[in-house]
Amino acid sequence: MTRVARTAAEAPAVPSGPAPDRGGRRLPRTLHPLAWWVWALALATAVSRTNNPLLLFLVLVVLGYVVTARRTEAPWARGFKYYLYLALTVVAIRVVFRAVFATGITPHDHFLFALPHIPTPDWYAGIRIGGPVSLEAVLSAATDGLRLACMLCCIGAANTLANPKRALRVLPGALYELGVAVTVAISVAPQLVQSVQRVARARKLRAGRTKGFKALRGIAVPVLEDALERSLRLAAAMDSRGYGRAGTATRASRRITGALMLLGMCGLCAGAYGLLDATAPAFFGLPAMLLGAALCVGGLRLGGRRVTRTNYRPDPCRLPEWAVAGSGVVAAVLLFTNLGYDPAQLNPTFYPLTWPDLPLVPTAAILLAGAAGFLAPPPQVGPPPGPAKRAATP
Repeated sequence: MTRVARTAAEAPAVPSGPAPDRGGRRLPRTLHPLAWWVWALALATAVSRTNNPLLLFLVLVVLGYVVTARRTEAPWARGFKYYLYLALTVVAIRVVFRAVFATGITPHDHFLFALPHIPTPDWYAGIRIGGPVSLEAVLSAATDGLRLACMLCCIGAANTLANPKRALRVLPGALYELGVAVTVAISVAPQLVQSVQRVARARKLRAGRTKGFKALRGIAVPVLEDALERSLRLAAAMDSRGYGRAGTATRASRRITGALMLLGMCGLCAGAYGLLDATAPAFFGLPAMLLGAALCVGGLRLGGRRVTRTNYRPDPCRLPEWAVAGSGVVAAVLLFTNLGYDPAQLNPTFYPLTWPDLPLVPTAAILLAGAAGFLAPPPQVGPPPGPAKRAATP
């Protein structure tokens, strides 16, 4: 046995998995995308229950903290600020519409400003265009817009934190084509932003104009060309992987799958209507929803048989995933049960103008959702480290 062979035989084996954490800290890894989506959708559900501006601002603070603490360096992780811009636009549009289509002012309201009044015909009665605008009306419109803005930011946080391509792994086989289309649609905006930044940086290095209307043509044309090249490469890659091919599915199986999905969706709609309407028959409630869910599951399982996929290194669903998803679900449950606080505190009115209260239980629920910022493991920065190389001594 040579010296090299003896050295290799006497050397301890290098573990194939991730190295253990020796400093008491969690190792960086990517959280399961489904956990981030469950957390974000649950928080958006909690937002839909309240119109309290203090709680809504607290939700924005929680979203900003979690996104800042756990976002990666991927292109789609840089788009949360654009969702904030969209949220501000939604609030501004809501306030402008409320000011233009004013509903009048009472003697107890605080006069803010007046717009020119446009008389409307008789068949357009009930709607005023212009006129005096009160502070109460502006604050009420801003609060309504802020609630919708928070929901948009929740979806933006999920798009920022979760890898849309890795989310395709958890979709059923029957929804794979739809999931690919949604993933491509979600990835368009971050890729366009990245292309604009790259083209602007190249023009700056060439001492070209990077701002103003004259620079728009020089930036838009390369960005559109880059988008076209990306589309052609994506189409070639999808065609090489057999995307859109029916496989071994027969016409009868496709018809049965479509019928099951259609009946299942009708059952879910009927069940939701029965749960929301107290005067509906007993069948239009939980039984219809359970029957619709069962039909949808059957359709998904039958349609998934024709799609054969391999899953390389599946994303684990460990304790951090359950903790992150559970923090959002618990926050939504606490705001729906109305336990420990007055439900009127969730939807304060501005007539008369008063400062809204900050209920303790909903505040604690939203802060609990913010715990996802440290319950989730830190994200990976750069490529994952490979196994350590051991040099053999001659």
